[in-house]
Amino acid sequence: MEKIGFIELIIQGKKGIFDVNPENYDIRDIITDIEQVENLLFPGDKSGRPIISYRIEEGSIRQIFKTGIQYIISFTAVLNQVVNTNSIDFLESKTAKAIESFQESAIKKGISYNIRTSISDSPGLVIDKTTNFYRSESVWVDSEFYFYGKVTNAGGKKDANIHLVVDNLGSIIVHASQKVLEDLEKNILYKNYGIRATGKQNAETGEIDTSSLKLIELLDYSSKYEEDYLSKLRKKATIWLGKVDPEIWLNEIRGRQDALKRFT
Repeated sequence: MEKIGFIELIIQGKKGIFDVNPENYDIRDIITDIEQVENLLFPGDKSGRPIISYRIEEGSIRQIFKTGIQYIISFTAVLNQVVNTNSIDFLESKTAKAIESFQESAIKKGISYNIRTSISDSPGLVIDKTTNFYRSESVWVDSEFYFYGKVTNAGGKKDANIHLVVDNLGSIIVHASQKVLEDLEKNILYKNYGIRATGKQNAETGEIDTSSLKLIELLDYSSKYEEDYLSKLRKKATIWLGKVDPEIWLNEIRGRQDALKRFT
């Protein structure tokens, strides 16, 4: 049986004149906390992640998230680095955003968060109104990207967007205006497309902040067309190479290299 570890999220502070506790902590806040802890543990594609179990207890509020011990060990290393450097600039964007979310909530509500794990001797990360866990703006720069993949969703009542499944990145969400989606002449769902988008990129690591992507242009893209095109190129190359005498071709190359040496 797989060994289990846990993340403990302890919340302290006041709600009005009362201490925060599970009885006066709103369900929306609980949902937000769960989403952010999931991003701390699994900032990438979550489709294949293991089960994360959950419970909430008194004291003032203790939220406990259990999952495989190897993921807890990995996160503990990240937590140690944040505590030691007092910085989140090195984190993946979703992990950094999760900590920023706790920081914003701490300032807005006047509460504190203590994030710690079940690994012995691991320090807890305290986030409250006196801390400043935000990424340096200079690290993230505006960039332009091209993505290719299959559209799995498009639309949205308030925030219109396109969901695109991309190799090596998983599912990404690109924000788009409702008008752009309304003006599309054909259904793009479950078809392969290219997307040209703007977004933030880490100037040091090259990481893309996939939550910042905004649509510039939707590109009609057919993988079948590309494969046919490449096949034709290969056939042309095969015919051309079949007419080449390797020895003559090598002698010509050597002759060109000798000539270049004489003039350099």
